[in-house]
Amino acid sequence: MIVAEVVEGGVEVVGIGTAASRGLRKGVVVNIEKTVEAIRRAVEEAELMAACEIRSVIAGSAGSHIKGFNSHGVVAVRSREVASGTSSGSWTPRVPSPSPPTRRSSRLPQEFIVDDQDGIREPVGMAGVRLEARVHIVTGAVSAGQNLIKCCNRAGLHVRDVLAGPLAAAEAVLTSEERELGVALVDVGGGTIDVVVYQAGSIRHTASSPWAAGT
Repeated sequence: MIVAEVVEGGVEVVGIGTAASRGLRKGVVVNIEKTVEAIRRAVEEAELMAACEIRSVIAGSAGSHIKGFNSHGVVAVRSREVASGTSSGSWTPRVPSPSPPTRRSSRLPQEFIVDDQDGIREPVGMAGVRLEARVHIVTGAVSAGQNLIKCCNRAGLHVRDVLAGPLAAAEAVLTSEERELGVALVDVGGGTIDVVVYQAGSIRHTASSPWAAGT
């Protein structure tokens, strides 16, 4: 459990709570009661250090069920100008995601290409007839996220969002400058190893391995 507050230029950690968790195995909940107890102990310790009351959290889901891959999509620009919120739908191309209903996916834009002009971060308002999007898609098992949310709820916490382990690690420690220059983050935990690679400010690769320090 990490408690942080938003400061100029990023976040500052103000509290940390730890507890031995025997309800998780390789990042996945295998025992509800033991996981709930570990969450409660970690929250109590973090509250004491941060001198605040914790009622909502952003949870990180890790394990071999987390998968990341790159994809792309193309759409015609009918008005010859990339517009947002038009009657024909969003300007963002529909990127195919072969994820079954049992998996939840997050689409992270890498870059946009307008009429063969690449490297575009924000295409709205640009003239062109063809818009292409390159994205990184991260998927995870719906059941794994639901079990994690259930444990947090039973520990008295509201879950604002569930992030894949690699994405959560990146949000916690990487600066915008590091992401722009290019960086590989390897988070070695007790049950999993999470990896995320940034280049030119965008995610290029994510992975979560069930092999870690505690295995």
